[in-house]
Amino acid sequence: MDVLSCQRRHFEMPPGVCFLDAAAWTPLPTAVRRAGEAGILAKARPWEHARSAFPAQTEAARAGAAALVGAAPDDIAIVGSVSHAMATAALNLAPSPGGRILRVEDEFPSLCLPFDRLAETRGLTVEVVGRPPDGDWTEALLAAIHRPGAPPLAVATLTPSHWTDGTAIDLDRLAPAVHRAGGALVIDATQAVGAMPVDVARWRPDFLAFPTYKWTLGPYGLAFLYAAPGRQGGHPLDENNGNRPPAEGARRYDRGELHDPVALPMAGAGFALIGEWGPAAISRRLAYLTDRLAEGCAALGLAVPPQGRRVPHVLGVRVPGGLPDGFIAALAARQVHASERSGALRLSPHVWVDDGDIDHCLTVLADLLPAIPR
Repeated sequence: MDVLSCQRRHFEMPPGVCFLDAAAWTPLPTAVRRAGEAGILAKARPWEHARSAFPAQTEAARAGAAALVGAAPDDIAIVGSVSHAMATAALNLAPSPGGRILRVEDEFPSLCLPFDRLAETRGLTVEVVGRPPDGDWTEALLAAIHRPGAPPLAVATLTPSHWTDGTAIDLDRLAPAVHRAGGALVIDATQAVGAMPVDVARWRPDFLAFPTYKWTLGPYGLAFLYAAPGRQGGHPLDENNGNRPPAEGARRYDRGELHDPVALPMAGAGFALIGEWGPAAISRRLAYLTDRLAEGCAALGLAVPPQGRRVPHVLGVRVPGGLPDGFIAALAARQVHASERSGALRLSPHVWVDDGDIDHCLTVLADLLPAIPR
């Protein structure tokens, strides 16, 4: 099976820049930047651009988002952020008192805060599954779901991997368990859509959301919310004229000021590139890159999750004794750009990364961490 080649030509990235921080946010491809510039021009010179053209751009972006998660456009709402999406999901769940909300330790705030409020208002408990010593989140979550004597499962708020270090959370195994237990399933797919295949028909979430500024190569301040057909008759967080009847389907949850002539064409251009390359091909490309990083980091004495317990596109490695102070800045000074999250060095390449970038990263790590016993 062919592996997608490096796509650096689509980005304005100078030679020597090793940007391994896609899990934080991504540079814009040239096509996406140009789409945004065209939108800015439309706002700068509105007498030359008919506003009647904007709704078609909105619907094209909605359709592009739907295609990336295997949904119909009518099942997708356009919102301002994943936190907006998660607040909408929590607003439209009404579990019976006495149940529990399940999530993992050190979860991202947007997947915690609205559900903490839901627990408070509905008389639920929040169960936080601790980080497992062996790194197997899936087994730890399955054990929590099936724990004898536990309160009924009301809601599971899950992601396909832990956002801090890319350790895998296998929704192919967990989603059926949540459904059998009678719980609602809410998925934050921020660190998945665009980097790996995502299919709502396979996981059957009640709600799933993702933003555009990370793996789908789009703008900041825009996100998309999938609502299952049985969850589309609820209340929007943002009440506006556009999402009132006769609006149907997930459009009921659309944000106000919907027809953004800048952000939505940018998102659509990013979706087009992801669709052209294919999420499965992207995932194989990124797996090749992170496997090389994992092998090199292990040779340097860093703790690396085994291949079966990490997603293909994010590698969280740990330094014995912790990362030295100023380490991320020291990497950046050598043009290696990455993040520290919860004590892990998070390396997250995308399609602009080539073998030379991987070699450079490993060389810099070896230079900066000479005292680690091999």
